[in-house]
Amino acid sequence: MVNKPEVLAPAGDYERFLSAIQYGADAVYLAGKEFGMRAAPTNFSNEELKKAVEYAHSRKVKVYVTCNTLPRNDEIERLPEYLRFLEEVGVDACIANDIGVLSLLKKYAPGMEIHISTQAGIVNYETCNAFYEMGAKRVVLARELSLEEIRQIRQRVPEDLEIEVFVHGAMCMSVSGRCLLSNYMINRDANRGECAQPCRWGYYLMEEKRPGEYFPVFEDEQGSYILNAKDLCMIDYIDKLAEAGVTSLKIEGRAKSSYYVSMVTNAYRCAVDQYCQDPDHFELEGWIRDEVFKVSHRRYSTGFFFGRPDQYYENGGYLREYDVVAMVDGYEDGYLWCTQKNKFYVGDEVEVASPGQKPYLMKVEGILDEEGNPLENACHPHMKLKLPSAKSFEAGSFIRKAREDLNKRA
Repeated sequence: MVNKPEVLAPAGDYERFLSAIQYGADAVYLAGKEFGMRAAPTNFSNEELKKAVEYAHSRKVKVYVTCNTLPRNDEIERLPEYLRFLEEVGVDACIANDIGVLSLLKKYAPGMEIHISTQAGIVNYETCNAFYEMGAKRVVLARELSLEEIRQIRQRVPEDLEIEVFVHGAMCMSVSGRCLLSNYMINRDANRGECAQPCRWGYYLMEEKRPGEYFPVFEDEQGSYILNAKDLCMIDYIDKLAEAGVTSLKIEGRAKSSYYVSMVTNAYRCAVDQYCQDPDHFELEGWIRDEVFKVSHRRYSTGFFFGRPDQYYENGGYLREYDVVAMVDGYEDGYLWCTQKNKFYVGDEVEVASPGQKPYLMKVEGILDEEGNPLENACHPHMKLKLPSAKSFEAGSFIRKAREDLNKRA
């Protein structure tokens, strides 16, 4: 029987949640206003969380809520009521790290699955088995494991213990995210969701007997990004992940845009579906691989899956080759109704990216405002407009344009 891994997408707010579902996620992970390891995103109020679970379940998508911080005494007192609420609204699983939180979950939300967070740093089968005995349904393995180590873990844990691994997105330079650098430097605790990512900053070297003289580790006026990791990308290796026994493919990015969530989720959805069509002869279609390069990203690597990754010694900025210029709101009488996101012109070549589809290349033959008046360009933020199109696309599709062409306009 073919192992079809779950595609697990991130959602930092309700907009990104809807994008993840529309673009093919089997499950979505998100956080409430407390207890989650991402404080920067808007996250979900209790009312939004209840609404999200109802919407997801109506589309046969699961919802996992993160409770993976290390709560202090005053916070832990508020947790039982929150856990009871999560179970009442039908959350499918809670992602936990702290042993105390695990104990409270079993007591106050006994019907909800427990997933052990990557923050627990699980690197061997004995730890997996110990958490299983404590009631865990799933373990999210540490990112420092090789594919062979994951395979060995799968062989030595109960068959019904699920294994989740990160397959795409930013990689923390610390062991499974347990880092004190942000806390030490600017008093923002990474273990409470407030990491400022100081490992992404530029650094210079100073010799102790030459105070005030700063030397770049290599010659770059921007400084040296000596701690930076490349982004993780395993889009080409869905077959190897499935064969190693991985249950769920986790995409990092609760702080990322809805466009990022949509495109990366879509790529992994299509890759998994292609693998399941012919597991013995999996070879990823080129357009699917290209999709993960059409979002903002750092240079990619395969992390620790095939050995120790190299650090990123170049400028720590993101690579961004495309801009979203409009969102499709609907199709009627040969026109795409759109909302403008960035400036574009009549005559421009654009791509339309839709769920489950190869991007469609089209030329902008005309631009009309809401009243039907012709325009040379779309230049007003969030303006409503119409584009002539012989082909219809569903609402929520993205219209994007290569940045090289945009830069020529500047």
